[in-house]
Amino acid sequence: MPVISYDLPERFVAGAVGRPGDRAFYLQARAGRRVTSVGLEKFQVTLLAERLEELLDEVLRRSGGEAHVPAVTPSELRDDGPLDQPVEEEFKVGTMALAWDPDDERVVIEAQEVTEGDEEDAEVGEDDPAIAVLRVRISAAQARAFAERALQVVAAGRPPCPLCGLPLDADGHVCPRQNGYLG
Repeated sequence: MPVISYDLPERFVAGAVGRPGDRAFYLQARAGRRVTSVGLEKFQVTLLAERLEELLDEVLRRSGGEAHVPAVTPSELRDDGPLDQPVEEEFKVGTMALAWDPDDERVVIEAQEVTEGDEEDAEVGEDDPAIAVLRVRISAAQARAFAERALQVVAAGRPPCPLCGLPLDADGHVCPRQNGYLG
């Protein structure tokens, strides 16, 4: 599969489909009528959002405030809308990479399709035509908005147990802090 590229898409968001406890997570990019959705795990959404925040904060720190990186999400870029329907998964994400392009002041996000062996020495963006890659270039402000929304999507799941932190089901869960009794 080729590299699926978006340069300053109209929309780039993380979202979930399904009920808490049984949700499927997606990255979705849209430019005009073209929409690409790739599936990933909840922890990948969290890590991507956290690393984006760290990257932006580091760019801002190193530039001494000269880079066009907002410290918080601009209100006009907040996006609480649902994913574009229908959500048709292009591929499942395995490896992801982040980069800062100082020439264009853009964040580059690459999400590579999971492969059967997912070798540790495989690199994101390798020129293997059999592996699909979603490459998105967004502004720093778009990246802040993406990270904020992604963390909200993840937090909208099942509430954590106050004792052990594991997710609570509607009928409780077996809590290791209560020696296996329902919490």
